[in-house]
Amino acid sequence: MTGVALKLAREKAILDGLGSNGNAVKYLKQDFEALRSQCLHSGTLFKDEEFPACPSALGYKDLGPYSPKTQGIIWKRPPELVPNPQFIEGGATRTDIRQGALGDCWLLAAIACLTLDQEILDRVVPKDQSFQKDYAGIFHFQFWQYGEWVDVVVDDRLPTKNGQLLFLHSEERNEFWSALLEKAYAKLNGSYEALTGGSTMEGFEDFTGGICESYDLRKAPPKLYQIMQKALQTGSLLGCSIDCCSSSSEDAGSHLTTVWSWPNNHNLDCQITSANETEEITSQKLVKGHAYSVTGAVEVTYRGRLEELVRIRNPWGEVEWTGAWSDNAPEWNYIDPKQKNTLDKQADDGEFWMSFSDFQKQFTRLEICNLSPDTLTCNQVHKWNMTLFNGNWQRGSTAGGCQNYPATYWTNPQFKIKLDEPDDDQEESASEPCCTVLVGLMQKNRRRQKRMGEGLLSIGYSLYQVPKELGNQTDVHLSREFFSTNRSVAHSDPYVNLREVSNRFHVPQGEYLIVPSTFQPFKDGQFCLRIFSEKQAKAQEIGDTVTANPYEPHVTGKDIDDEFKSLFQKLSGEDCEITANELQTILNRVITKRTDIKSDGFNINTCREMISLLDNHGTGTLGLVEFKILWMKIQKYLEIYKKVDTDYSGTIDAHEMRNALKEAGFTLSNKVQQSIAIRYACSKLTIDFDGFVACMIRLECLFKMFQMLDKDKRGTVQLSLAEWLCCALV
Repeated sequence: MTGVALKLAREKAILDGLGSNGNAVKYLKQDFEALRSQCLHSGTLFKDEEFPACPSALGYKDLGPYSPKTQGIIWKRPPELVPNPQFIEGGATRTDIRQGALGDCWLLAAIACLTLDQEILDRVVPKDQSFQKDYAGIFHFQFWQYGEWVDVVVDDRLPTKNGQLLFLHSEERNEFWSALLEKAYAKLNGSYEALTGGSTMEGFEDFTGGICESYDLRKAPPKLYQIMQKALQTGSLLGCSIDCCSSSSEDAGSHLTTVWSWPNNHNLDCQITSANETEEITSQKLVKGHAYSVTGAVEVTYRGRLEELVRIRNPWGEVEWTGAWSDNAPEWNYIDPKQKNTLDKQADDGEFWMSFSDFQKQFTRLEICNLSPDTLTCNQVHKWNMTLFNGNWQRGSTAGGCQNYPATYWTNPQFKIKLDEPDDDQEESASEPCCTVLVGLMQKNRRRQKRMGEGLLSIGYSLYQVPKELGNQTDVHLSREFFSTNRSVAHSDPYVNLREVSNRFHVPQGEYLIVPSTFQPFKDGQFCLRIFSEKQAKAQEIGDTVTANPYEPHVTGKDIDDEFKSLFQKLSGEDCEITANELQTILNRVITKRTDIKSDGFNINTCREMISLLDNHGTGTLGLVEFKILWMKIQKYLEIYKKVDTDYSGTIDAHEMRNALKEAGFTLSNKVQQSIAIRYACSKLTIDFDGFVACMIRLECLFKMFQMLDKDKRGTVQLSLAEWLCCALV
């Protein structure tokens, strides 16, 4: 109950702007300014009790308390390591990123790229920090996490061995911003060890709030150059690389999107201190296994034909491509002199041009991080439109698995997107107007669960075109029949155990249904679904409406036959009123005689709630007419129960509860469905008859109570604490 209340309060705060770029959530409710002021006032250095300098912060297995790798580690503050520590020395650069004894190379590559964009860097690494002014042993950093920005506070106690930083460090021994950033990210994910193995795109997204897509340049789509041009126009970050070798990882918890994304079993003792140890320079001065940035894409007229060029930047600031279109290459002499002066800078600054065809031949992978409107502050770039949904896969209600499981697939969360406006740059050969959308499905908080043995789930999604006859239905969760007769028009890449799967789609105008799922059913998990569209698009969760029209038999004394009256008098006794205890005895006698349904018997609380639903006189008992109405309701529930029990097991599956509720007149959201599964389904995800009736009665009571309190029919009620307690205790 408390958890539900906290979730509702959090959702309201988000609607009020909490978690936006300018109003980050204070992680674990730690306020940097307040904590620093307290320490300065008391003259003490901050000690973070939420992420203490102890073995638990290091890890749980390879870096666990009893691991040989963690023996001899001493936590020290920078002033204890060097005489003149600096937060940032001479600006944040790629040389500030040196890997230590931790397999988080994927994160380091993302941090290195972060240094290329000062505006984004300043958001992640706030400027108001120093080892000189107002130093109190406390620092803070901001990360994007599943739809919101969070501000993470850490103390500056860092793990060391033999007087040296154990993990990420700067080439300058007295500079510590990158080491503290890594610590804050480790805190966010539970430990340093939780950072082992991953994709650079994960780091990109957590530093920008963007959505990433990856392209194998050996299998590039036909319009990749146009995609790159559009990405640069929308302020996206583009990175590229050359694989060192053709080998790939099939590790369960890792994915090699580039050569810098190392697998989970990376040797934690490995020390990388220079580029020469990992990166090989080709004959034309391109560096294998190295993260480049793409900074431009321009078409020029070369010898009477259009030539597509791309501009690449080496973060080292040196070592440049020497092939065609490199600085001062002869190709520049055959284009317009004005363009040449604008483009060919002829400086050994690490930035160079090459033809797009050479780019595809020389590089093996391109990654694009499309920034959200919240991240982009410049009004000169064309911004994506973004919609974000948070959701859950829950055993028994919304964890339906993939299309291989038709009996449960339809119970997955469903989202509808309406694409009314086509892209501006339609192809002349296109038969109908089309729209570009990026869809990203991200599973949440899996790194934090690694210490509990939980890995990444295999996830994916499918897009279905919504038939025109269903276009205006937003409260109907589409049924199994829909998916048995309609094939998907697009889908993500094959189900894979990555934190996020994302794809770009070019589809005709219309309405589409997006169904995110895990590969196997009955897998619990949280996710966020992001939809980026070139033009404004309307998106909503299907079945988020809550309504009720339960069976209400109309009975008067004249409608009751003599046989039922005689039976009632016999059951109720001299007072002709049935109490909760008497009702429990009556119902359990009847239910034990049935062999077609399973039941543990009605408990006294359910019987009291039945009386509360129908007791219009406040006596706490049921009279003849009230008992007749209840009897007819239970008969109706039995009819629905047996109809939904398609395998004649005597119970209904929790996933089948959605159909049963529909038959009973209830339209409920996924959140309510999930609450029902938690409360009424057993560990085997089945619901017996008494549990089903208890659920129906409870729902009727809640709806009836709400309708009585919602006097203005606005869909909301306002209660005092005393009124709330009275309602909750009924």
